[in-house]
Amino acid sequence: MKARKDKANRTGKKPGGQPPQPPTVGPGPKDQVNLTDPDSRIMPVAGGGFEQAYNAQAAVAVGSLLVVTKDVVQAANDKQQITPTLDKFARLPGDLGRPETLLADTGYFSEANVEACAAAKIAPLIAGTRERHHRSWKDRFAEPPPAPDNPTPLEAMRHRLATPEGRQAYALRKQTPEPVFGIIKSVMGFRQFSLRGLVKVKGEWSLVTMAWNMKRMFALSQA
Repeated sequence: MKARKDKANRTGKKPGGQPPQPPTVGPGPKDQVNLTDPDSRIMPVAGGGFEQAYNAQAAVAVGSLLVVTKDVVQAANDKQQITPTLDKFARLPGDLGRPETLLADTGYFSEANVEACAAAKIAPLIAGTRERHHRSWKDRFAEPPPAPDNPTPLEAMRHRLATPEGRQAYALRKQTPEPVFGIIKSVMGFRQFSLRGLVKVKGEWSLVTMAWNMKRMFALSQA
């Protein structure tokens, strides 16, 4: 409620949607529990439908395709995962360097996430909406809009995404994490967790991403 009020004061607009309701004590009439793995959650899956699942996260380095940070969470929504990822970046050894740009799809977009990246001195490129396929040549070669004066982090990011350089940088997202997840599932054969419980699943995902990094480093050493 405080966040909604602060946003209304900042923007001068009434927040949309229904205000959040306080939690109720005890289970509701439609609440469900999974007796096999109560830590898992019902999540929507690609193509429609729902599954009892976890949300596996991985931040992948452009170029090397090595997994830099990873996690498993119970939230189906990715919007909550930017800040924890930034915290993990800050704890990485200095010898690895520091990320300069963060690429993420529209599932990670929020103004708060853009501001968090800016505060961490990382330039965000997070799509606010799904990109249209088969854009016309006029759209592809159109002049970018003029840069705004004294832009907010969100305005600065939107302008960068509208420039040829920004679009070219953001296009790297499609060829960075997707191949990693695809190879882990289709080549390494990891399509579901074998263990139960959030702590054990986190450990299992750590082993999987470690195996991917070893496989990838071997390939890089031969290049």
